[in-house]
Amino acid sequence: QVQLVESGGGLMQAGGSLRLSCAASGSIFSINAWAWYRQGPGMQRELVAIITSGGSTNYADSVKDRFTISRDNAKKTVYLQMNSLKPEDTAVYYCNAAGVVLTTTPGKYSYWGQGTQVTVSS
Repeated sequence: QVQLVESGGGLMQAGGSLRLSCAASGSIFSINAWAWYRQGPGMQRELVAIITSGGSTNYADSVKDRFTISRDNAKKTVYLQMNSLKPEDTAVYYCNAAGVVLTTTPGKYSYWGQGTQVTVSS
C-alpha cells in the first residue's frame, strides 16, 4: 500500500515561515507530479502549488513569491516552504502524488495525504 505522511504544520504569527513535508512510502516506482492543496474554513479545496517530474512549477496567484514547492525524488518527498504567512493562509494543507507508477500493479494512480493544519494568527 502507498501512504503519504505530512508534517510541519502548526501555529505561526503573520509574517512567519513554515515548511511542510510529505513523504511517500510503499511500492512506488515513480511519481509524476506532486501538488499541495489547501482547504480553509467553509471553503473548497484549492490548488496551491504543483511540481512536475521535470521540475516545472506553478503556483496559485495568492501564494506566488511567498511559497516554494520542491521535491526530492530519492526520498519520495515533496516540500512546501511558506514565507510571509498571512492569516488567509490558514487552512488544512494536503499533499497529492499524481501519476504514481507502482512496482506491483499496472496503471497510474493518485494518492492524498491526511492533511496538516496551518494556522496563521494576526
